[in-house]
Amino acid sequence: MPLLLLLDLDNTLVDRDAAFRHAGADFLAEHGLPASDLTWLMASDAGGYAPRHELAAALTDRYGGLVPATAVRALLDTGAADRIVLAHSARQALGKAQTDGWTCVIVTNGRTVQQEAKIRNTGLDQLVHGWVVSEAVGHKKPEPEIFQAAAAVVGVPLPGTWVIGDSPHADIAGAHALGLRSVWVTDGRPWTQGSYEPTHTAHDVASAIDHVIGTRRR
Repeated sequence: MPLLLLLDLDNTLVDRDAAFRHAGADFLAEHGLPASDLTWLMASDAGGYAPRHELAAALTDRYGGLVPATAVRALLDTGAADRIVLAHSARQALGKAQTDGWTCVIVTNGRTVQQEAKIRNTGLDQLVHGWVVSEAVGHKKPEPEIFQAAAAVVGVPLPGTWVIGDSPHADIAGAHALGLRSVWVTDGRPWTQGSYEPTHTAHDVASAIDHVIGTRRR
């Protein structure tokens, strides 16, 4: 039976928040704005879940004529994507998964241009078999259609699939609704949902992938 592994991108395969924090600090410094505003910027960004137009409006309201609109667009469109890095441990884990026969597909919410830039800038396009982005598919996680689209990209059926992600709502609830097994990447957070839970938890994506690989050998 084909082995399918669906992986979230932001704050799972790559540390999107760290990249955006770096971009935000550079943005503030470049325009002579208080470095302490980084706390406000990160909170407003909400880990990438704040709608882009709302964050753009918040930046414009806060800084008015101090920052040109082109700089705001650059921060939101390419700031994080240009600074994203793929950890060596994640790269190794993906390589092991492929060697072990797993078909790996990235499933990510976001804008297509931005998310594909992250995938290509980190070399993930050479480490996975495909990807789906919510903007292109017309459905966001946890909607079942985006997971189904990911399976269709590689022609592998969903039954038996594992899902790895950091979002209880988008990733784990999405997997649960489809009856799929999942690994929640905790980054040190406690699980607080009562109506569903992941099959397994792991501190980082490399450990999560290693767990999934290990299930085949048990």
